[in-house]
Amino acid sequence: MDKLPIWITITVYVVLMAVIGITQGKKAKSIADLTVGGRNAGAWLSALSYGTAYFSAVMFVGYAGGTGKSYALWGILAGLGNAVFGSWLAWKVLARRTRDVSYRLKLKTMPQYLEKRYSSEAMRLFACVIIFVFLIPYSASVYKGLASVAEVLLGINVDICMIIIAVVAAFLLVFGGYLVQARADFMQGIVMMFGVALLIICVVRCDAVGGISGLVEYAKAADIQPSATNGLPKLNASQWISLWATVLMTSFGTWGLPQMVQKYFGIKDDKQAKKGITISTFFAFLVAGGGYFIGSLCYRYFSFAQLNDPSAEGYIVQDYIVPNMLKESNLPSVLLGIVLVLLIAASVSTLCSVTLTASSTLTIDFIKHFKKDLSNEKTSLIIKGLCVIFVICSYIIANTDTAILDMMSYSWGIISGSFLAPYVVALYWKKMNTKGAWAGILGGFDVAVIPAAAKLLTSFTANETVVWLAGKGPVFACVAMLASIALCFIVSAVTKSTNEKETEFFYSGDVHVETVK
Repeated sequence: MDKLPIWITITVYVVLMAVIGITQGKKAKSIADLTVGGRNAGAWLSALSYGTAYFSAVMFVGYAGGTGKSYALWGILAGLGNAVFGSWLAWKVLARRTRDVSYRLKLKTMPQYLEKRYSSEAMRLFACVIIFVFLIPYSASVYKGLASVAEVLLGINVDICMIIIAVVAAFLLVFGGYLVQARADFMQGIVMMFGVALLIICVVRCDAVGGISGLVEYAKAADIQPSATNGLPKLNASQWISLWATVLMTSFGTWGLPQMVQKYFGIKDDKQAKKGITISTFFAFLVAGGGYFIGSLCYRYFSFAQLNDPSAEGYIVQDYIVPNMLKESNLPSVLLGIVLVLLIAASVSTLCSVTLTASSTLTIDFIKHFKKDLSNEKTSLIIKGLCVIFVICSYIIANTDTAILDMMSYSWGIISGSFLAPYVVALYWKKMNTKGAWAGILGGFDVAVIPAAAKLLTSFTANETVVWLAGKGPVFACVAMLASIALCFIVSAVTKSTNEKETEFFYSGDVHVETVK
């Protein structure tokens, strides 16, 4: 395989990102520019920035391969769920109200939102620490996903690949934060849409799949057996629970993630928020639907034993299923270059969103709490410095022996399990009080942290229960979100209600409290 066209394609992408970083970085004049883009992002910028932060190599490689291995064509349900629940419904329910509140109260971060709504400084401090610490595993999973593709298709060292990703992401962030990131995300979103469309066409037409007739044959198979490749296996109750847990976690889990919520903060106006619903949904249907569809074809490429029996000849580790599928597809070198740029673009944009969110949150909501006299210039420098530190920590975690799917589920489960309910319920229910919010946060955290704690314990013990718990991240994430919602309502209902007049500023057009500068 001629690798020169692949490297040329990647080089063109890197140069384009450098140009965007340098030209757009000059426009970042304030902390608001750095964190929420001056609240001037149109529908396309906002929607594509949301989508590129949502989908990365974690989805294309880790989740697409994992769901394909476990559920074959049923894995497509995850992509459809991401489009319907994670994009369309999320924008429909959250975007306009969040944009309105954040604009009126000049909010820059999710912890500030929680503090203003519940008049709790402690809640803000707790939230920013949890967000910074537990976004690191998700960021690490992005590194790992892209590195596995580069290793299989280019034969380059995994460490070198991850260093390149880190350098490009740090470059974009240090040069200008949200403004640069949003412009870069727009370009990367276009690349992702065209790249996925081309990839679907080429994969379906390759010999392993056999075109439309091959897909029909694959879908008609009755169940997965060691001697056959099948498309629609008969799932038992446990498998259906695990599948729907994955669908719900990867769809509703985004509702409580600060890097996704803060995309709504930067929307220019209500009109752009409405347009963003359609654009975001289309992007998700194409990118997520296409990514999971490709992963669901894995049994068209490999035998049951190769994917499920570690002792079998040619056994493929889960994180390497999709990279090896691409390799077996014998795609043209130029298309492989586009696919790699697609994955790099998806990964770098997600990494930038996660890093900027974690670093700006820790700086604005934690460090400035103790150093209130920090100037905007020093605040900006600290945010950029923390971005670099965050990227380095992510690189270190990425080198541990943890599956991509597990790292992402621990991160999303803990953060969304803690903050989804207090954030979403507050947009619609004025009687939600501080005690209810704390109950939801701590209850959700306690449930979601169990698989992550079990994973740490596997370093010291091979106990079957501990290992089983470590692999149930998506299930515990869903339980955590549901438990948090229930606790918010129950505790708020049985304890003394918040005086609605004290929180009316949060819902009305009049701001009666000092806003965040």
